[in-house]
Amino acid sequence: MKPWIILTALLAAAPAAAQQSFAAPEGCEATLTVQSKGCVMINVWQCAADDPGDQWIALISQSGVFSVQRVDAEFQWMEAYKVTGNESLITPATDPASLTELFASQIDTWDFTLETEEGIERNVGFDMLTGETTVIDGETLLNTEFQGRTLDRDGNEIDASNGRQFVSEKHRLFFFGETWPADNPSQVIDMSPVEFIYPGETGFFSDQPQYECNVIESGFRP
Repeated sequence: MKPWIILTALLAAAPAAAQQSFAAPEGCEATLTVQSKGCVMINVWQCAADDPGDQWIALISQSGVFSVQRVDAEFQWMEAYKVTGNESLITPATDPASLTELFASQIDTWDFTLETEEGIERNVGFDMLTGETTVIDGETLLNTEFQGRTLDRDGNEIDASNGRQFVSEKHRLFFFGETWPADNPSQVIDMSPVEFIYPGETGFFSDQPQYECNVIESGFRP
């Protein structure tokens, strides 16, 4: 299975307001749709050819699919295929992201490097459980806080952000929450989940975000 072919197929299926749904690639099973604030949604699927626990996530705005990424069972960002350029994880990571560590110790530090079309990018930071939970559309999610920095090959800071997210033990996935630049805490982007939609339910594997699209389209591009 060629990931760039997957992205091409999804981009062809989803732009503009033509289609109302799209299917997971051949050999894969669609598992979850999440409609979020900020005019963003995700579709999730798993493929038989991948390692156990791997999941694919399509990020979709009002204009269509803008990123397809594969994460492993620990939510390491293994590879991403974006309209802005592709990325892949350089392994082994110095300090791999680990959901197992987060759930066991309440905090997980990470230090990993991505190979991108713009060059090498090092990402360092942490995720921390707050001890609180939030129930959204019947889903119990653990609340997290995070801090992260992105550095170029020479150690220069490209980006720094803080925020609050959600993580699901059931799905072993993070879901967006609130994030802001480290140097401007008032510039908050909220893409918290609103609906969790499963196979057979109305709106499953839709390609059109539903919330806050008439307010402003999110400028977020992970």
